[in-house]
Amino acid sequence: MKNYKIIAFILVIGFFSGCTIKYSFTGASIPQGAKSVSVANFPDFSPSGYPTLSNTLTESLKDKFISQTSLQLVQSQGDLQFEGSIIEYKVAPMSIQAGSDVAAQNRLTIGVSVKFINTIDPEANYETKFSQYSEYESIESLTVVQSTLVDEIVEKLVDDIFNKAVVNW
Repeated sequence: MKNYKIIAFILVIGFFSGCTIKYSFTGASIPQGAKSVSVANFPDFSPSGYPTLSNTLTESLKDKFISQTSLQLVQSQGDLQFEGSIIEYKVAPMSIQAGSDVAAQNRLTIGVSVKFINTIDPEANYETKFSQYSEYESIESLTVVQSTLVDEIVEKLVDDIFNKAVVNW
């Protein structure tokens, strides 16, 4: 009887040692067979851009896929491919104060055009525009808060691009 328990235990251990289970808390649904992702540079074609915006957006999108998926980043021709451009970078007054023409807040908006190609599941391909913004007090100088605002907005944009591509909620 004792020998049967030992044999059963060894079989159970052997069975489970060959199994691999992947859990993802990101909600990413990567198509079976996809092994790589490529992210082309997102050039800044906005009329009044921010010098490091192109690099910040491109690298943030790469980092998102490296940290949130098991896909390998490749230079080009990945199973999942991203390309696009920055098409909007503007500041607009918001919350005009009563009795004056002065804005209490300003809004920085960044817009991007994105083309996503999924070579494994072409039905998931998309070409769309994403836009996000962040507001700041008008008494603050844009040059002082710009870097922080750009980082916040890029994070939102990258989440939108990532979610549309690989999160099927």
